[in-house]
Order: sequence, then C-alpha cells, then structure tokens
Amino acid sequence: MKLLFAHGWGFDRHFWAPLAALLPEWDHAIDDRGYFGEPCEPLLEGPCLAVTHSFGTMRVLAALPAGLVGIVAINGFERFTALPGRAGVPTRVLDRMLRRFENDPIGVLNDFHANCGSARRFTEGDAATLDTQALHGDLLRLRDAAPPLPEVPVLLLHGGQDPLLPPAARAAGFAGAELSRIEYGAAGHLLPLQFPQLCATAIRGMIGA
Repeated sequence: MKLLFAHGWGFDRHFWAPLAALLPEWDHAIDDRGYFGEPCEPLLEGPCLAVTHSFGTMRVLAALPAGLVGIVAINGFERFTALPGRAGVPTRVLDRMLRRFENDPIGVLNDFHANCGSARRFTEGDAATLDTQALHGDLLRLRDAAPPLPEVPVLLLHGGQDPLLPPAARAAGFAGAELSRIEYGAAGHLLPLQFPQLCATAIRGMIGA
C-alpha cells in the first residue's frame, strides 16, 4: 500500500511534512502541482490510498489512479462553489479572486493564506517563481469543476471552525458516495498542519477498514 498525498490550491508538497512524518510504515508518493517550482507527478504502481487536502481532492477525482482503493479527503470537497439546490461557497468569491489575480497574484495568495490560518506569506520577490498560469487555471477549476464521485470509499475529515467551507457546504459534499465523516470541532481549514496526529489516526483507521 502506498499513500498518495495531493495538496490544495496555493500550497506545495511541503504542506504534508508534519503528517507524512507520522506515517512511516507506508511508502509515500507526494505530488506537487508546481505553483512555486518544479511540478512533481509521482508514478504509481499497485494499490494506493489518496490523502488529499482541499482542492487536492478535486485534482485526484479528476484523474483517479488505477490502483486507488480509497480517499481520505481532509478539508476536502468534490465541488467548491454553490449550485442551485446545493450548498457551497458563492461563485462571486472566486470571481473576485480571479479578477484581482490578474494584476495582484501575490496579494491574492497572501489573503488566501491568511484566511486559511496559514502563516506563509509571499513577497514581490517571489513573483518570478510563481506559475501564475497554473494558479489561475486552478482557480477556474475551483469555481467551475465538478469531478465525478469516486467508486471507492471516502473518509471526509473536516474542521468545525473551517473559515473557507461553511457548515452547509461541508454537509453537502460527496452525497451519494460510500462515505464516512469526521468533524473536529476546534479545527479550521488546515487540519494536517493543526492536528497531524488526529489525521494520522484517521488514515490508519481507513487502511485498517
């Protein structure tokens, strides 16, 4: 069994360091979308469990590995914005980010990290290393995409104090999938950083099941 880690929008492979360190008994395949450097799409052979964060869940759903046996979606979702009859983040939130991103990608990234509860900040000196095309394109995917539900079990972990996903949006996710839910009341949108031990325990339970 291999663990495939897929990060969310505005992050990179280093996001997983605290959690991955707690799971040494399995091989790791840690992807990197390449927002801030070279992308990395690990080669996968045999069975794997996807451990995803936020938009990373949508990325995995859009290209399911052949050996996928399950998904642990941390602060995850298969659709981010609201649709008629389905709760989600208002589309206008993404529209504002997209309009501003064209002229101020650093400002959009910094506001996003601050809203998530992340301490990471970017300066104008980082602008040359940003893959603005990938970041902008994935904002569009966050606004519009709705990958199909997986045919494998999903364990959905959420924070009860998530500033990005309102309660109705958290409750609406993955309706119709083979699903288990855990919500940590004191946690926000960065569960793998805030509570890596709890996430590791949930992943071990998913593998055991």
